[in-house]
Amino acid sequence: MITGNRRFSFSLLLGVLIAAIVAPVNDLRAGGQTIEIGWLSQAIKRILPLTYLDQPPDDEGLQGARLGIADNNTTGQFTGQSFELVESIASEGGDVAGAFRNLAAKGVRLVVTDLDAPKLLSIAALPGAAHLTIFDSGAADDRLRDMDCRANILHLLPSQAMLADALVQYLVVKRWPNILLVVGHSDGDREFAADVRHAALKFQAHIAEEKPWTFIPGARRTDTGHFAIQAEVARFTQGISYDVLVVADEEDEFGDDLSYRTFDPRPVAGTQGLVPSAWARPHEQWGATQLQDRFLRRAKRWMNDRDYAAWMAVRAIGEAASHTQSTDPAIISAFIRSDRFELAAYKGARLSFRPWDGQLRQPVLLADSRSLVSVSPQPGFLHQFSELDTLGIDKPETKCRMN
Repeated sequence: MITGNRRFSFSLLLGVLIAAIVAPVNDLRAGGQTIEIGWLSQAIKRILPLTYLDQPPDDEGLQGARLGIADNNTTGQFTGQSFELVESIASEGGDVAGAFRNLAAKGVRLVVTDLDAPKLLSIAALPGAAHLTIFDSGAADDRLRDMDCRANILHLLPSQAMLADALVQYLVVKRWPNILLVVGHSDGDREFAADVRHAALKFQAHIAEEKPWTFIPGARRTDTGHFAIQAEVARFTQGISYDVLVVADEEDEFGDDLSYRTFDPRPVAGTQGLVPSAWARPHEQWGATQLQDRFLRRAKRWMNDRDYAAWMAVRAIGEAASHTQSTDPAIISAFIRSDRFELAAYKGARLSFRPWDGQLRQPVLLADSRSLVSVSPQPGFLHQFSELDTLGIDKPETKCRMN
């Protein structure tokens, strides 16, 4: 039996032990264990989609970064580290360089960006950016991982080449090797089409025919608008022998009009239909529902590719800080680039950065609006180092010279 005095002594001893455990954590926080992560983006005029079902969000990417901070701080409760997102957003047509300088002036050395390729390259070239690490969560352009790569940029989105490779691998596995390639008018459309052609050569598929989409519909939302589109798509695809129609329509101008309207019954894939992507709304495997739920509660909308890329960027910093027990941006960046770094990101694989171009190697999801169909790399596509490197620009073919 424990007497009152002994009970008091035991409680006192327990309190001292708890204080001894908690005190170092509090000391670390008081000693400046906050890691500041910059967010750099620019407000842009959002392009309305083909339908009104999915309105473009005005906080794309940013909500993913904010969730990453919340997740980092959950872990930080046990490691004595805290994380803060320092946001700098240039106005539409405003000074992105000025927004970057605001971050640099505050001493931020780890910056997540949501910029297009030209603006990203201009920021990376600024004198103040030479010793920073920039996490690109907004540009999938191949050239950023190839001839226009930069030593101070890491890429979180899958490149266009990775997306095309992921799709064509699946078509080959399904024995749908003959492709009708339909290409829009934008530079992004042409780049994705070039990647599909390269993937077809790489994985022994065949471009049965390539056609530019030139039809401009009239009053799309009139009572008879759907009849005109139906007739045009049937005429456009008539007389061609192919297994699957692959569409390159980055701006979402016509791709959704192709399904169910082709002359022969054929599936549609690419930028619409069966879409290769970093993240997908129907994705629930490997615990992904947890991330989907956390994001939905916070942002009041579904997570998209750029949200996911920004979340991974912030989480990569959190993982590196936890493993190194450091708040030094140089130490964190060096660990992220090392062969010891791994990131768990709800895709059934440990992700890491390719040393030759700064690209995060990762599986690519293949999904439509309601179902996760598959995940690439597909079984049977082998690589001497990592099957994930069967997607995108591999080391022997890269033109990247970061040094």
